Amino acid sequence: MILVIKHFFYRNYVGLSLWPFIILRNPALRKDRVLINHERIHLRQQAELLLVFFYAWYLAEWLFRTFWYLDAYRAYQNISFEREAYACEKDLDYLARRKPYNFLNYLFRSA
Repeated sequence: MILVIKHFFYRNYVGLSLWPFIILRNPALRKDRVLINHERIHLRQQAELLLVFFYAWYLAEWLFRTFWYLDAYRAYQNISFEREAYACEKDLDYLARRKPYNFLNYLFRSA
């Protein structure tokens, strides 16, 4: 289900996945197929890790990478979940053939 909540976002962020919702900054983004695909990839990741583990892993990886890069935004860009979503967001058929836990392939790739 896609929700639009205008004042929910920080800075330039426009979309967020919180199982089972995709939350967008404005209604026009509902038509952005690449953004919606990106967020659907995150929903699949969340389902695989049973939500609690996804959020714990996401936070732990972000904290580790923030200390590693000394840059919170660069850390965000290099979280394995984000790497997979950004790498595959333009492939609108990706989820149909995605293998379970595929984000692990992005865990140790260098930025």
